[in-house]
Amino acid sequence: MHHRDPGYVVLRRAARLTLVASAGFYGGRYGAGDPTLATYALFGAVSMGAFTQLPGPPGERSRVLLLALPAAWVLISVGTMLAGNVWAASGGMLVIGFTVAFAGTGGPRLAGLVGALQLFYILASFPPYEPATLPQRLIGVTLAVVLLAIAEVLLWPDPAPVSYRQRVVRAADRVAALLGGTAQLLSGTGRDPHERTVWQERAAESVAALRLADFPATERPTGAALRDRGLRGCEAALRGTLVKVRRILAAVPAQPPPVLPAARLLRTCADTTRAVVLTLRREEPPVSLDRLTAAIGESERAFPATSADLRRLCLDAGALSLADQVSILAVSGRAAAGFPGSDEDPAVAAYQGVIGSARHRGWRLYWQQFRAHLTFRSALLQTALRLAVALAFARVIAGVLPLQHGFWVLLATLTVLRTSAVDTRTALRPAVLGTIAGALISAVLMIFVNLSIVYVVALPVTMVLAFTVGRLLGPSWAQALFTLLLTFVFAQLAPAGPQLAEARLVNVLVGAAVGILAGVLVWPRGARHDLRKNTAGYLRAIGPLVEQAVEATLGGPRPDGVLVLATRAASLADASYAQYHSERHDPRSGGVDWQAVLAVGHHALHGIPAALHRNPPGCLADWPEAAAHLRGSAVRVRSAYDEIADQIAHGDAPRSALISTSCVDELDHIRPLLDERGASQQIRHLVELNFLLANLVDHITQVSSSDRPVPGRGSSSEVAR
Repeated sequence: MHHRDPGYVVLRRAARLTLVASAGFYGGRYGAGDPTLATYALFGAVSMGAFTQLPGPPGERSRVLLLALPAAWVLISVGTMLAGNVWAASGGMLVIGFTVAFAGTGGPRLAGLVGALQLFYILASFPPYEPATLPQRLIGVTLAVVLLAIAEVLLWPDPAPVSYRQRVVRAADRVAALLGGTAQLLSGTGRDPHERTVWQERAAESVAALRLADFPATERPTGAALRDRGLRGCEAALRGTLVKVRRILAAVPAQPPPVLPAARLLRTCADTTRAVVLTLRREEPPVSLDRLTAAIGESERAFPATSADLRRLCLDAGALSLADQVSILAVSGRAAAGFPGSDEDPAVAAYQGVIGSARHRGWRLYWQQFRAHLTFRSALLQTALRLAVALAFARVIAGVLPLQHGFWVLLATLTVLRTSAVDTRTALRPAVLGTIAGALISAVLMIFVNLSIVYVVALPVTMVLAFTVGRLLGPSWAQALFTLLLTFVFAQLAPAGPQLAEARLVNVLVGAAVGILAGVLVWPRGARHDLRKNTAGYLRAIGPLVEQAVEATLGGPRPDGVLVLATRAASLADASYAQYHSERHDPRSGGVDWQAVLAVGHHALHGIPAALHRNPPGCLADWPEAAAHLRGSAVRVRSAYDEIADQIAHGDAPRSALISTSCVDELDHIRPLLDERGASQQIRHLVELNFLLANLVDHITQVSSSDRPVPGRGSSSEVAR
């Protein structure tokens, strides 16, 4: 068993759940003599213990359980009041089913509670219609949840999982070492090539370990809270920092000058990154951007005013671009650690597009996330509507047909229904086969065993088996053992015979049929179709952002409106990507590195506000030759994004016709423009914006299905031609 359940995590959870459920059920049934209290104590424990997937260590899970109690009270109360009328209960199921499921959009804590909260309304909304029993129902559920929360902490607590924050800390620590080593290299020390390779490999390995798809859904920082937004910003900043360091290393001259400004700036970037690590570990006060801001200012003032040394221009522009990423990392790290800062802080204001406004905390951040998904293009909205319609339809059928224990119909629908028709059909067979096996065994027991003490003794044993063997050996075992569990429960609540097993089988078949029908008729393709459509829409939203950002530096308005649209498109694409990884693999999508494709958009979404922070609107307004060059480059970038978007939308693997070239070659191409302006601060603005556009196309060329450039070779692209 140990190889199937390392650390006996499943067994410990099953033991805790069995103790709590048994205490509540036996205390209510035989201690208080109240079957209603016993029923709700048992199902409260099972719902919160078996139908939830909560993140974090035991203390955090316990806190989430207690915070969910008021919602459980409301759902049970509403269900109890509506149970007297089939259509009222079904209408309530439609509204509550959607509301609860869509609330999961707010993050893994809310999503992990969806199944349990649905069950509270489902159980209460079925006859008998007895509003007078509402106090017993609420007491039973409260007792179960409180005991379960205590047991999470005191009874064989699970080891704390490796959190996303811990992975971010490790990656930031290694990236800081890489930045420090690169600074040494630029200053003429640290000449060991092997050491440089080790720095890059260790940093790349740690950053690659931050892929959201590689984490359990409960541990992904996908929530609307500022801490989750901060962690996502850290991941994007670390990934961008790593790419930019590689480009700087590719442009390092054989004999760098001893006082190269880029080296000083990189040392400050390394120190700031180390401070971010300490902030995330909460070992020191929140990281300050004062030193980095001052170092950026010094590098801007020391930026070469001529094109005499193109390699120096590349290094300085690369260091400034990298400093932007480290600034994003610092602001995001503060937010992830619970220190959002103030909107009056220029650094915080510059990177609000990454983590959101510091003023928008609590419900406003959740509302922003919910609003982004209030569209039929959202995979999360589709899932919520599909589930709500299926449960409401199942409630109508269970109320109209003369079915005993009709809530089993909705429980089966909830169990079988998946986010795609393919996955729903896959879940159907084990559910039906397991239920048939469990029903047959139950019927035999009901025929030959008439002693209630047998069911009293067998119930805890069956619970342990259902929540361990069923979880470890697959859904067929889970359904069979859960059917036995329900048999042993209802045999103690009222006189029962083989008809109970028959009712269980019929109800499961009806519920499974409803689930299949909903899976086939309501958005049957799941996230695999939405992922292509939403990713394509996201990339198309980036194109106007690039063009308007360039226009802003030439005297046009800031691209705030298109930035908001691109951010919403990113939310839809990211949600589709997360749901796609919970479904069966689509062979037609196997040739696309979706993480890399999404990173193409994220790089622009984060990099453009940072670039505009130091290259303010109108900085190149009086340089018509530079304007023509930048507009032409921006058009080519937008065309590249649109081209990749069209290919993805049509089911093709992305390919780009652009070819990456070195930064020096890019600047050599625009040397006449640089020489024309002479000693001017505008040279820095032009070089930095050219560098930004070239970086964007570099990312596009790296997601091509063939002839991908080796990371780090060529820090720019053909965009400037």
